[in-house]
Amino acid sequence: MRQQYHSRMVGDDCHIWDVNKLVEIAKGLPVKDVPLSEIKELNEVYWHDESSAPATARNIAVHAMLIYQCDLNYPILLDSQGRIMDGMHRCCRALIDGHKTIKVVQFENGPEPDFVNVDIADLPHDDPVVL
Repeated sequence: MRQQYHSRMVGDDCHIWDVNKLVEIAKGLPVKDVPLSEIKELNEVYWHDESSAPATARNIAVHAMLIYQCDLNYPILLDSQGRIMDGMHRCCRALIDGHKTIKVVQFENGPEPDFVNVDIADLPHDDPVVL
């Protein structure tokens, strides 16, 4: 799996999680089906906000390619409040394919972020996906 990070603002602090670590922590947790209608992020700005790469046709095409290539056999990861920590491409694929639900693993608590107030660009990354 390519190196990915999940980040979100918590108060005034930017919390960042290593997605590979989240996947390891989630092993053994129960998998359940959740209606796609409950995935709030499907109706929010997610990949292209004011702090990210612009929503150029090329950048959208990269996400379309990742959506096309993803595997719905792997559950998405939700935090204790039901927010996505990993799996937006799989959510989009399920939506496109006409699914009503998606497989989910949800953390009851935590996990604690791997980084706080670090510039995500300074963290180790695989080469970016480009077309």
